[in-house]
Amino acid sequence: MGKSQKYDHMKLIRQYAGGHKALITLGRCLAAVSAVMTLIPYYLMWKIIRVAVNGENLNSITVYAIMAVALIVGALLVYIAALLCTHIAAFRVQANMRSSLMKRIITLPLGVFDEDGTGKIRRIVNDSTAATETYIAHTLADKAVAAVTPIGLLVLVFVFNWKIGLICMIPALLGFVCMMFMMGSNMQKKMKEYQDALETMSSEATEYVRGVPVVKTFGQTVHSFKRFKNCIDAYGKWTTEYTLMLRFPMMGFMTCINAIFAALIIASFIFTRNGVDNAIILNVMYYIIITPLVTVALTKIAYSGEAEMNLIDALKRVEKIMEIAPLKEGESNERPTDYSIEAKNVTYRYKDATRNALENVSFSIKQGEHVALVGPSGSGKTTMAELLVRFFDVTDGEICIGGVNVKDMPSAYLLEHVSFVFQDSRLIKKSILENVRMGKPDASEDEVIEALKKAQCMDIIEKLPNGIHTVIGEKGTYLSGGEQQRITIARAILKDAPILILDEATAFADPDNETRVQAAFDEMSKDKTLIMIAHRLSTVKDADRIFVMNDGKCVEAGNHDELMRFDGLYKRMFEEYSKSVEWKVGA
Repeated sequence: MGKSQKYDHMKLIRQYAGGHKALITLGRCLAAVSAVMTLIPYYLMWKIIRVAVNGENLNSITVYAIMAVALIVGALLVYIAALLCTHIAAFRVQANMRSSLMKRIITLPLGVFDEDGTGKIRRIVNDSTAATETYIAHTLADKAVAAVTPIGLLVLVFVFNWKIGLICMIPALLGFVCMMFMMGSNMQKKMKEYQDALETMSSEATEYVRGVPVVKTFGQTVHSFKRFKNCIDAYGKWTTEYTLMLRFPMMGFMTCINAIFAALIIASFIFTRNGVDNAIILNVMYYIIITPLVTVALTKIAYSGEAEMNLIDALKRVEKIMEIAPLKEGESNERPTDYSIEAKNVTYRYKDATRNALENVSFSIKQGEHVALVGPSGSGKTTMAELLVRFFDVTDGEICIGGVNVKDMPSAYLLEHVSFVFQDSRLIKKSILENVRMGKPDASEDEVIEALKKAQCMDIIEKLPNGIHTVIGEKGTYLSGGEQQRITIARAILKDAPILILDEATAFADPDNETRVQAAFDEMSKDKTLIMIAHRLSTVKDADRIFVMNDGKCVEAGNHDELMRFDGLYKRMFEEYSKSVEWKVGA
């Protein structure tokens, strides 16, 4: 039923179930018992029909009816008990799976979240584990019923008149063949393609929605977002081809399983050619009642096969996250002698990339020196900064802080001595106090307020209803991009790390916020080793040194005046930037 022979999904489920795995087995057994109990009343109905047709002791009809009702109610109660067992196990599996995922995620290199995207990882944590819960809680019990029911039906169909039963089973057998064709080995691959297409559309839709203000401002259409439109078109094409591929097998399956009545009519004509007796009437009436169960059983088997393929795809996505190896933890007791930084022939290539993002980059930064990384988009500036603090590990070469390779430092020690301020500032849905205190968890309120003052944030605090205790996002309390930037800077000031990395930190600030942010930068960068990444070249003119990146290589280095005299890439970039700043409407 679509199950890969090389992939034991139940083994993985039992591992996550832990001490609750016995509940899964118990639930399946109870569901099977309920299926048997459900079939017995059909035999009792046959006995009731026989009594009525033959005019036997009519009082026995009451007995048979009471027994049938009792079995049906009992079957319902047993099935509820089965679902109770599978639900408890399902919730435990989902909880353990999410817990294991989160434990693994917090050990992963921070660069993983840039490569795969937080949206994709969130979807795996939420949706893939939810698919597992649905399968265990409901589908496993239904599969047990679907497995037992056909066996019981075969007994019920053949025990009374095997000739009529055989004729009735011919359409069911043909339907089963059609279903097996649909659930062939290629179906698992198609299920993966389907989930991949949904994942891509979800990601592109998120990006498109975020860009709606731009689309409306400039009067554009969906065609301005080609990737979004292309992924929708590709999904539509794939869906159409997939539907056409299954059109005839599905038509055959639905036709066959619903043609059992036609087979029963044919059987009735065959066996009544020589006259009609009570036995024939009794058997025909019985088969009219029992054969619809065959259709229901085959339909359940088909849907359980689809659910199993969904589960396998979900588990493989979970395993893909679990298989990402965390960076090897540095175990050296050696500590930096200072906070200088040196990159030695650094090369890095992203996962699945066809070319290096960085190629043989070397430079050195003295302790307390303020440097800038500039260059065109995609030149490797952010990648270089991320490698400095092991968002990834270099493919080749090495990066040292104070003479010690960053790979040899414990990650906690390394991150303790580096502060970041990125262009896309992130605040969690907690109070301002708690957001800033993330830089130093044991800081007092006075220390937090002092950091907020140095980050030019007091005008923000004064307008909030509860000051530093105001929760971001609560009762419509939100901050602008520039205001979030300053809160992030306060967090970095409170951390007071000796190395500071600013990645396009003023990219989304308005003029008023930019002035305040720049003042906050001046305050926090005193006596720090500072690395700035910027497109606004006016912000790096005063840097001690500027490293110019292009196509993954460091092509120029020096201060602003030296690079302007060099008449290279930096000079061309600065002149173009100056022209763009001086440009005015109608000039």
